Amino acid sequence: MTQPVPDLAPLTPGGRRVLDAASRLFYERGIHAVGVDTIAEAAGVTKKTLYDRFGSKEALVVSYLQHRDARWRAHVAAQLERVPEPGPARILSIFDAAISWSDENSPKGCSAINARAELGDGADGHPVFPEVSRQKVWLLDLFEELCTSGGVRDPRAMAQAMMLLYEGAIVTVGMATFAEPFRIARTWADALLTQDLSG
Repeated sequence: MTQPVPDLAPLTPGGRRVLDAASRLFYERGIHAVGVDTIAEAAGVTKKTLYDRFGSKEALVVSYLQHRDARWRAHVAAQLERVPEPGPARILSIFDAAISWSDENSPKGCSAINARAELGDGADGHPVFPEVSRQKVWLLDLFEELCTSGGVRDPRAMAQAMMLLYEGAIVTVGMATFAEPFRIARTWADALLTQDLSG
Protein backbone atom coordinates (compact mmCIF):
# COMPACT_ATOMS: atom_id res chain seq x y z
CA MET A 1 0.00 0.00 0.00
CA THR A 2 1.43 3.38 -0.95
CA GLN A 3 2.31 5.73 1.86
CA PRO A 4 -0.13 8.58 2.49
CA VAL A 5 0.80 12.21 2.23
CA PRO A 6 1.47 13.59 5.72
CA ASP A 7 -1.32 15.78 7.05
CA LEU A 8 -0.61 19.29 5.86
CA ALA A 9 -1.51 21.84 8.51
CA PRO A 10 -3.73 24.69 7.32
CA LEU A 11 -1.79 27.84 6.55
CA THR A 12 -2.58 31.38 7.59
CA PRO A 13 -2.42 34.00 4.80
CA GLY A 14 1.04 34.98 6.04
CA GLY A 15 2.13 31.36 6.18
CA ARG A 16 0.89 30.80 2.63
CA ARG A 17 2.87 33.81 1.37
CA VAL A 18 5.98 32.50 3.11
CA LEU A 19 5.55 29.01 1.67
CA ASP A 20 4.83 30.29 -1.84
CA ALA A 21 7.87 32.56 -1.79
CA ALA A 22 10.12 29.89 -0.29
CA SER A 23 8.92 27.26 -2.75
CA ARG A 24 9.73 29.47 -5.72
CA LEU A 25 13.09 30.56 -4.36
CA PHE A 26 14.21 27.12 -3.14
CA TYR A 27 13.40 25.55 -6.49
CA GLU A 28 14.90 28.32 -8.64
CA ARG A 29 18.03 29.11 -6.61
CA GLY A 30 18.62 26.18 -4.25
CA ILE A 31 18.10 25.72 -0.54
CA HIS A 32 21.51 26.87 0.63
CA ALA A 33 21.48 29.96 -1.57
CA VAL A 34 18.25 31.31 -0.06
CA GLY A 35 18.20 32.70 3.44
CA VAL A 36 15.23 33.47 5.66
CA ASP A 37 15.75 37.22 5.13
CA THR A 38 15.29 36.78 1.38
CA ILE A 39 12.21 34.61 1.88
CA ALA A 40 10.61 37.03 4.34
CA GLU A 41 11.24 39.97 2.03
CA ALA A 42 9.81 38.14 -0.99
CA ALA A 43 6.75 37.12 1.04
CA GLY A 44 6.22 40.61 2.44
CA VAL A 45 6.38 39.41 6.05
CA THR A 46 8.80 39.74 8.95
CA LYS A 47 11.28 37.02 9.91
CA LYS A 48 9.27 36.65 13.11
CA THR A 49 6.20 35.70 11.06
CA LEU A 50 8.27 33.12 9.18
CA TYR A 51 9.56 31.54 12.38
CA ASP A 52 6.15 31.77 14.07
CA ARG A 53 4.55 29.84 11.20
CA PHE A 54 7.26 27.27 10.48
CA GLY A 55 9.68 27.22 13.42
CA SER A 56 12.87 26.90 11.39
CA LYS A 57 14.25 27.01 7.88
CA GLU A 58 14.59 23.21 7.96
CA ALA A 59 10.88 22.83 8.72
CA LEU A 60 10.07 25.26 5.91
CA VAL A 61 12.13 23.18 3.48
CA VAL A 62 10.22 20.05 4.48
CA SER A 63 6.91 21.88 4.11
CA TYR A 64 7.96 23.05 0.64
CA LEU A 65 8.72 19.46 -0.39
CA GLN A 66 5.52 18.09 1.13
CA HIS A 67 3.29 20.64 -0.57
CA ARG A 68 4.94 20.04 -3.94
CA ASP A 69 4.51 16.32 -3.40
CA ALA A 70 0.82 16.77 -2.58
CA ARG A 71 0.31 18.74 -5.81
CA TRP A 72 2.18 16.09 -7.82
CA ARG A 73 0.11 13.27 -6.31
CA ALA A 74 -3.11 15.11 -7.16
CA HIS A 75 -1.85 15.50 -10.73
CA VAL A 76 -1.05 11.77 -10.91
CA ALA A 77 -4.45 10.86 -9.46
CA ALA A 78 -6.19 12.98 -12.09
CA GLN A 79 -4.19 11.27 -14.84
CA LEU A 80 -5.01 7.81 -13.48
CA GLU A 81 -8.71 8.67 -13.42
CA ARG A 82 -8.53 9.06 -17.20
CA VAL A 83 -7.31 5.46 -17.55
CA PRO A 84 -9.34 3.47 -15.01
CA GLU A 85 -8.82 -0.01 -16.49
CA PRO A 86 -5.79 -2.00 -15.28
CA GLY A 87 -3.11 -2.64 -17.85
CA PRO A 88 -0.12 -1.09 -19.61
CA ALA A 89 -1.86 2.19 -20.43
CA ARG A 90 -2.60 2.77 -16.75
CA ILE A 91 1.01 2.05 -15.76
CA LEU A 92 2.23 4.38 -18.49
CA SER A 93 -0.08 7.07 -17.13
CA ILE A 94 2.64 7.91 -14.61
CA PHE A 95 4.90 8.90 -17.49
CA ASP A 96 2.02 10.80 -19.12
CA ALA A 97 1.51 12.67 -15.87
CA ALA A 98 5.21 13.52 -15.75
CA ILE A 99 5.15 14.79 -19.35
CA SER A 100 2.27 17.17 -18.64
CA TRP A 101 3.75 18.23 -15.29
CA SER A 102 7.45 18.71 -15.96
CA ASP A 103 7.57 21.66 -18.38
CA GLU A 104 5.60 23.98 -16.12
CA ASN A 105 6.48 22.60 -12.70
CA SER A 106 9.87 20.91 -12.93
CA PRO A 107 12.14 22.59 -15.51
CA LYS A 108 15.07 22.07 -13.13
CA GLY A 109 14.22 18.45 -12.39
CA CYS A 110 12.90 16.86 -9.21
CA SER A 111 12.74 19.13 -6.15
CA ALA A 112 13.26 16.17 -3.82
CA ILE A 113 16.35 14.90 -5.67
CA ASN A 114 17.72 18.43 -5.87
CA ALA A 115 17.25 18.95 -2.13
CA ARG A 116 18.88 15.63 -1.30
CA ALA A 117 21.82 16.32 -3.60
CA GLU A 118 22.31 19.81 -2.21
CA LEU A 119 22.53 18.56 1.37
CA GLY A 120 25.11 15.90 0.48
CA ASP A 121 26.15 13.19 2.93
CA GLY A 122 27.20 15.41 5.80
CA ALA A 123 23.73 16.01 7.26
CA ASP A 124 22.27 12.55 7.73
CA GLY A 125 19.97 13.74 10.50
CA HIS A 126 18.39 16.45 8.36
CA PRO A 127 14.58 16.10 8.17
CA VAL A 128 14.74 16.41 4.38
CA PHE A 129 16.21 12.90 4.10
CA PRO A 130 13.18 10.91 5.35
CA GLU A 131 10.86 13.19 3.38
CA VAL A 132 12.71 12.52 0.12
CA SER A 133 12.79 8.79 0.87
CA ARG A 134 9.06 8.76 1.60
CA GLN A 135 8.27 10.40 -1.72
CA LYS A 136 10.38 7.96 -3.71
CA VAL A 137 9.07 4.88 -1.87
CA TRP A 138 5.54 6.09 -2.60
CA LEU A 139 6.20 6.23 -6.33
CA LEU A 140 7.88 2.81 -6.37
CA ASP A 141 4.95 1.32 -4.45
CA LEU A 142 2.49 2.95 -6.83
CA PHE A 143 4.28 1.45 -9.82
CA GLU A 144 4.15 -1.95 -8.11
CA GLU A 145 0.42 -1.64 -7.39
CA LEU A 146 -0.26 -0.71 -11.01
CA CYS A 147 1.94 -3.55 -12.30
CA THR A 148 0.20 -6.04 -9.99
CA SER A 149 -3.29 -5.04 -11.09
CA GLY A 150 -2.09 -4.90 -14.69
CA GLY A 151 -1.08 -8.57 -14.73
CA VAL A 152 2.69 -8.14 -14.93
CA ARG A 153 4.52 -11.39 -14.13
CA ASP A 154 6.95 -9.93 -11.59
CA PRO A 155 5.36 -6.68 -10.41
CA ARG A 156 8.20 -5.68 -8.06
CA ALA A 157 10.93 -6.15 -10.65
CA MET A 158 8.90 -4.30 -13.28
CA ALA A 159 8.14 -1.49 -10.83
CA GLN A 160 11.86 -1.12 -10.21
CA ALA A 161 12.48 -0.93 -13.96
CA MET A 162 9.73 1.69 -14.33
CA MET A 163 11.23 3.64 -11.44
CA LEU A 164 14.68 3.61 -13.01
CA LEU A 165 13.27 4.93 -16.28
CA TYR A 166 11.26 7.59 -14.46
CA GLU A 167 14.13 8.73 -12.23
CA GLY A 168 16.56 8.77 -15.14
CA ALA A 169 14.15 10.95 -17.07
CA ILE A 170 13.58 13.46 -14.25
CA VAL A 171 17.33 13.83 -13.69
CA THR A 172 17.80 14.31 -17.45
CA VAL A 173 15.15 17.06 -17.40
CA GLY A 174 17.18 18.89 -14.75
CA MET A 175 20.45 18.41 -16.62
CA ALA A 176 18.90 19.26 -20.03
CA THR A 177 21.07 16.52 -21.58
CA PHE A 178 18.59 15.92 -24.39
CA ALA A 179 15.02 16.82 -25.26
CA GLU A 180 11.85 15.06 -24.10
CA PRO A 181 13.38 12.47 -21.76
CA PHE A 182 10.01 11.45 -20.35
CA ARG A 183 8.68 10.63 -23.81
CA ILE A 184 11.73 8.48 -24.46
CA ALA A 185 11.40 6.80 -21.05
CA ARG A 186 7.73 6.14 -21.79
CA THR A 187 8.62 4.47 -25.10
CA TRP A 188 11.03 2.08 -23.37
CA ALA A 189 8.59 1.46 -20.53
CA ASP A 190 5.94 0.55 -23.10
CA ALA A 191 8.36 -1.84 -24.80
CA LEU A 192 9.16 -3.58 -21.50
CA LEU A 193 5.49 -3.95 -20.62
CA THR A 194 4.58 -5.22 -24.09
CA GLN A 195 7.34 -7.83 -23.93
CA ASP A 196 6.28 -8.95 -20.46
CA LEU A 197 2.58 -9.21 -21.17
CA SER A 198 2.97 -10.88 -24.57
CA GLY A 199 5.51 -13.48 -23.40
